[in-house]
Amino acid sequence: MGWLVTPAKFLVNEILSEPAYLIGIITAIGLIAMKKSAGQIIGGAIKATLGFLLIGAGAGLVTSSLAPLGTMIQGVTGAHGVIPTNEAIVGIAQAQFGSRVAWLMILGFVVSLLLARFTPLRYVFLTGHHMLFMATLLTVVLAGAGQSTVVVVAVGGVLLGIMLVAMPAFAHPWTKRVTGSDTVAIGHFGTAGYVVAGAAGRVVGKRSRSTEEMKLPEGLRFLRDSMVATALSMLFIYVVMAVLFLIKVGQHTAFKAFATGTGAGAGSAATDTGNYVMQSVMQGLQFGIAVAVILFGVRTILGELVPAFQGIANKVVPGALPALDAPIVFPYAQNAVLIGFLSSFTGGLVSLALLTWVFNPAFGLALVLPGLVPHFFTGGAAGVYGNATGGRRGAAVGAFLNGVLITFLPALLLKVLGAFGKQNTTFGDADFGWFGALIGNAGKAGGGVGIALILLIGLAVLGAAVLVQKRVVETGWDPGAARDAFLPRDTAAATAGEAAPPGGPDAPGGTASYPKIAPPAGAPAPPPPPR
Repeated sequence: MGWLVTPAKFLVNEILSEPAYLIGIITAIGLIAMKKSAGQIIGGAIKATLGFLLIGAGAGLVTSSLAPLGTMIQGVTGAHGVIPTNEAIVGIAQAQFGSRVAWLMILGFVVSLLLARFTPLRYVFLTGHHMLFMATLLTVVLAGAGQSTVVVVAVGGVLLGIMLVAMPAFAHPWTKRVTGSDTVAIGHFGTAGYVVAGAAGRVVGKRSRSTEEMKLPEGLRFLRDSMVATALSMLFIYVVMAVLFLIKVGQHTAFKAFATGTGAGAGSAATDTGNYVMQSVMQGLQFGIAVAVILFGVRTILGELVPAFQGIANKVVPGALPALDAPIVFPYAQNAVLIGFLSSFTGGLVSLALLTWVFNPAFGLALVLPGLVPHFFTGGAAGVYGNATGGRRGAAVGAFLNGVLITFLPALLLKVLGAFGKQNTTFGDADFGWFGALIGNAGKAGGGVGIALILLIGLAVLGAAVLVQKRVVETGWDPGAARDAFLPRDTAAATAGEAAPPGGPDAPGGTASYPKIAPPAGAPAPPPPPR
């Protein structure tokens, strides 16, 4: 029997337990199901495998560049500080949990298709990188709670499947208000921030005119490039913290801050103040490069994996709405994107001050520093949702609240991440924070009780989503209807997307035309809607 066992062990231990190979195999299976040519199948599988390896390479750079910053933050404030970056924490987690993440992601997608097929939640979540991020979060939280690999994959897959169909449903009344049609849904785990932004717009912006009636300076447009935005934010944070660290601990200790790490990201002790400052500049730029490498890896995987998933979904759930990435709403209110980003970042700064002076001393919450990437994508989308229901004031206030959420929720999430809570980075978007914190705290009960509590949370989310779908989405409730009564009809229509035809703003017969822009450079481009 040894001749049977040896190949099986090789298959399990050397191939199926290696996440890069597993992703390649799944991609190949999807392409085979779509009846692609042999060359397309082989090329797609290899590209997906290489993309996964790129994520690991970028993760190493992230870890090296963040190590000195963690030392500085702790030296200046006496508290643990983190930069929320989804790609970074996912890349770090792959080294320990890669195979479990891959299996959980696959099972979660299958569960989501079944739920979309047999429940009213007919959404197919096609934002593959967020699917990967949530799969990683659930793996880290469940494994950190001491659950076995089988339980992590099985329970985590069910939870992921629920989130993939539930979150688009919660946001859909607001999404229809933004797009003016019922042809696309939002598939992004910043949904809590978008719903809060839309609700805030209803409260504060009944008489506020649309952001699209404003003219914004072209000089701020460079912030659309996520690689530039990441490097700029980290450069600024690094230099500020380096100067404060130097003032507090003196040259002898401060100059040693960069003499940490190994490999390409390793540094050496600074020789003088000028060299010390420029080393901090270089570390900030290195972080931008690291995130760019990870993003490229993610895009490489998704360029092959998402079409395979999409082709399968079309056969299993015909007529379902595609749930796409956050930039899908950017063309509907481009000024609101920039206003939302700036307002969200401001909310992050205010929240950081509260963490520093109140919540860290009182509750031991980590200091969550605002990063430009999460604030750009979720803040920009929150600005669009806030504008749809509350114009300029809605965009500003709604995105500010999003900034508060993506600062405090990651701080709460760190409490349940175990050893990964000390990595100087964490998950950045709102849904990772609230859902991860709930699952993590429920898992602390341990054993069967913990699993039961976790599944109850999942069922509660699913039940609430079905209720929203039946009572709110399908009844046609418009969250901005009250505001329309206070504005001239042309302004209300332009803000709400009312002039767009049922097939979308560019469909034949439409009386409104929305300028189209590509997703910001560096962002994983959303896949096209199923045909």
